[in-house]
Amino acid sequence: MDIVFIKDLRIAVVIGVFDWERQAPREIGIDLEIALKSNQGQLRRDNVEDTVDYADVVARLFQELPRQRFALVERLAEFIAELLLKEYETPWVRVRVSKPNILPYVAEVGVTIERGHEI
Repeated sequence: MDIVFIKDLRIAVVIGVFDWERQAPREIGIDLEIALKSNQGQLRRDNVEDTVDYADVVARLFQELPRQRFALVERLAEFIAELLLKEYETPWVRVRVSKPNILPYVAEVGVTIERGHEI
């Protein structure tokens, strides 16, 4: 399986269970692994249409995520996975979402989910 990855994407979103967390957007971290639907033969053509355009994925997330509100990082990760599976027609994704500096003595907390099926 061939995978495109995006590591340590930072986007400000409204997220949190507590009222004080939802007063203003908070920067969250996102790591993505996106399976390619094309086979290696297609990739030999050296054409961006045969892969997942990571610049387009980043732009799409910057467009969509600030318009949303989430209580849980789990729901945010699920939202991202659903968007990637549908809009980029990928068979499989791994999404890691982290909230940095939310707890004393902890660098970050978060969740990793996998959706779809490996090929």
